[in-house]
Amino acid sequence: MTYRPSSRTRRLAIGTAVVLALAGANGPWLYRFGTEHYHAYRIDRPAYKAANGHWDLLDVPSAYRINTIHAALLHTGKVLLVAGSGNNQENFDAKSFRSVLWDPASDTYENIPTPEDMFCAGHTQLPDGKLLIAGGTKRYEKLEGDVTRAGGLMIVHNEDPDKPVTLPAGTRFTGKENGRTFVSKDPVLVEKATKVFDRRTGAHLRNEPGRGRIYVEAQRSGTKYETGTEDNYRIAGLSGSDTRNVYGIAQKLALDKKDFQGIKEAYEFDPVAEKYISVDPMNEARWYPTLTTLEDGRVLSLSGLDEIGQIVPGKDEIYDPRTKEWEYTGIVRRFPTYPAVFLLNDGTLFYSGSNAGYGPADVGRDPGVWDLRTNTFTKIPGIGDPDRLETSATVRLPPAQDERFMVIGGGGVGESRRSSGKSRLVDLREPHPEFRDGASLSEGTRYPSASLLPDDSVLVTGGSGDYRGRGGSDVLQARLYDAESDTYERVADPAVGRNYHSGSVLLPDGRVMIFGSDSLYADRANTRPGTFEQRIEIYTPPYLYRDARPELTAGPKRLLRGGSGLFTTLHASSIASAKLIRPSAVTHVTDTDQRSVALDLEKSADSITVTVPKSRAVVPSGWYMLFVTDDEGTPSEGTWVEIP
Repeated sequence: MTYRPSSRTRRLAIGTAVVLALAGANGPWLYRFGTEHYHAYRIDRPAYKAANGHWDLLDVPSAYRINTIHAALLHTGKVLLVAGSGNNQENFDAKSFRSVLWDPASDTYENIPTPEDMFCAGHTQLPDGKLLIAGGTKRYEKLEGDVTRAGGLMIVHNEDPDKPVTLPAGTRFTGKENGRTFVSKDPVLVEKATKVFDRRTGAHLRNEPGRGRIYVEAQRSGTKYETGTEDNYRIAGLSGSDTRNVYGIAQKLALDKKDFQGIKEAYEFDPVAEKYISVDPMNEARWYPTLTTLEDGRVLSLSGLDEIGQIVPGKDEIYDPRTKEWEYTGIVRRFPTYPAVFLLNDGTLFYSGSNAGYGPADVGRDPGVWDLRTNTFTKIPGIGDPDRLETSATVRLPPAQDERFMVIGGGGVGESRRSSGKSRLVDLREPHPEFRDGASLSEGTRYPSASLLPDDSVLVTGGSGDYRGRGGSDVLQARLYDAESDTYERVADPAVGRNYHSGSVLLPDGRVMIFGSDSLYADRANTRPGTFEQRIEIYTPPYLYRDARPELTAGPKRLLRGGSGLFTTLHASSIASAKLIRPSAVTHVTDTDQRSVALDLEKSADSITVTVPKSRAVVPSGWYMLFVTDDEGTPSEGTWVEIP
């Protein structure tokens, strides 16, 4: 007898076949679906978080999402996020300049009116808790092929020793030989000539012309308005002796690539008033300068691209927060843009070799110690791959008193595909310091972010293997570095890739915020243009998943250098260490303000007494977060104190 299955059996068989067919066709998707769900389940388990920490995306309302280029933690506990035009030509043309103030405690946001394009500015914390921001963008770069009008640098000479000359924007310069006319884009002050005398006889020898630098541009588009050689230029609108004494000299004025141009404007951001306050502009226009706070509280500004798109030729200057004015140092030293320059315990400066990159490959890139008082620079040898320091990160290892630094990752100059996975360590207390290789990252990493944590570890995260994440090369990894053992420990992976224009900031509660990323492309094949990463991630370290953390219940709001302060606590017996951490002001992953200062500690039954080091260079004036840690390394929440 022939067997005939029932209709129910036939339906089950057909359903099973369909499921098997779909599974065969969609096996990879089902696998990924299951794997992703399991991964999400695993990283949310308490045991995993306690060992590896956890990443969360910050839910930023759309009205406050910006292309964050710079970020600084203020002594109010809020974080200032600064985009300026955000590396976006359309924003620049529309004069749409943005800053947002985020309060991590209440998770609230506020748009801050931004008076200039602070994209590519320098910034640093001031002794009174304000943030100094200087420089920024006057003009975006134009690549060769996009430049339609010939232009370039005009050096204006003034041979009159009795008076300076100011030429307004729109001044016309006509070549004596080539006959072509170019127009200035901005006003320029040309100093009067300097009389030179014979030192022996006192006789007048000559006048050394005063000089001014200005960018000029042809009146019409086209290659026929280019010039190929140096020429002298007559200046329209002059009269009398000025027609003889004032003239221009320019080399080639052409359609070649035009770099970014900087501005002179400077501002202090007041964390209490929550607004920018205009101060005296710098003497030099600067795009991506470094601002470094000195031992006496004044601020050194160096490097950057000037108002015509060239590296500022030395001409370092200093800002005095008391007078709100800038003065030249009289020192000339050249660095690439945004060089990583740190204040040392003896008042000298350490340049690690890290930088943002614009500038000649063979000028000012050697690491060393710079003494401003004598203008001497002592090179530090030992970097095994000096050609890959661009876009590296530099961190001052805790405690700051030890003067140990680590340079992490980096890449070749410009758009080079070369990258480094090295960590290079240097101890500046040694009689003849040299870099040595430390623990390595798993792969070459440009733009890695590094944040000091209150348990003395360093969070190293983000970066990419290739220039601006090219080829889908973002490194979705995070590690905790232990300076004592010189080891990296892999922890929870971030969800968002971070490369160019990214950075990280330690928050007062012990978490870390990481922001930015400006990918060149949006796909591995490099066929679609990238977009700026506006999402912000928060990393919660493993120490915040422990059962309890110490707490300071009361104490002074001000501590004196060399002085002591008593803080009450319910956990005095378990407290093992105390430290001051200077709040971050970060651009291009490196934060020269960041430092962790160990404090002497005495304990009683229900309180602790901390003592601050005496050195002003070790503890520059300003606001700090005071953290204490227990026997397991679990930190308290940061308590704000001022060091006057």
